[in-house]
Amino acid sequence: MEVINTSGRRKTSVARIYMTAGQGNITINGRDIKEYFPSEVLQTIVNQPFRTLEAIGKYDVKANLRGGGVSGQAEALRLAISKALVVENAETKSALKKEGFITRDPRMVERKKFGKRKARRSFQFSKR
Repeated sequence: MEVINTSGRRKTSVARIYMTAGQGNITINGRDIKEYFPSEVLQTIVNQPFRTLEAIGKYDVKANLRGGGVSGQAEALRLAISKALVVENAETKSALKKEGFITRDPRMVERKKFGKRKARRSFQFSKR
């Protein structure tokens, strides 16, 4: 198996990954996954595609993450890994799609409008 190069996006986070056959090492921005995502929940999110296909420990992943926060980055990485697994074996697509890992979540933060406190929230009204 050669190197599979895919990308995933979520909110403002972008994950670019290089996946090869290996021992299951996940390196993010030059750091180990346990160091980059200390939270067990975020590590679980990243490993969900492997767990769904019972492929934990079969692939090495090198990832470049930028933008957004930690949860957006974890979900962007999950999407990129899912896409790479589909490129490697097209028969896995139905199992990953059923779990919702192939679909890109389009929700983004709505921009702030002028004359408003936030995107839709008005300033507090004072009668007197």
